Amino acid sequence: MTFKIYNKSYNLRDLIRKMGYRPLGYTPQGELNCVRPLGGDYPRFHIYVKDDKDIITFNIHLDQKKPIYEGVTAHSGDYDGDVVKDEVQRIKDTIFR
Repeated sequence: MTFKIYNKSYNLRDLIRKMGYRPLGYTPQGELNCVRPLGGDYPRFHIYVKDDKDIITFNIHLDQKKPIYEGVTAHSGDYDGDVVKDEVQRIKDTIFR
C-alpha cells in the first residue's frame, strides 16, 4: 500500500524512529528501507520511504515470514489488508499529532 504526505521539513530518520521503525539502509533507488517487527523477526511491517522535495512517499506491506530461499526476495506479504490499513492510520496519527 502506498500513501504520501506533504514534507514539512521532516528529518526522515527522526520521523522513521518516531513511527517506531528501524532503518536498515537505502535501496539503489534512494528509498529508505525500514522495518517494525511485531514479535521476533517476523511477522514485521516493511516500509520503503522516498523523500522527494515536497512529498514523502511511503510504500508499506506486512512480511508474514522470512523468504524461504536465500537471495530470493519473494515472501508471504500482505499489501492491502486490514492490518496494513490499520498500520497506515497509526503512522499518520503518529506523524500528525
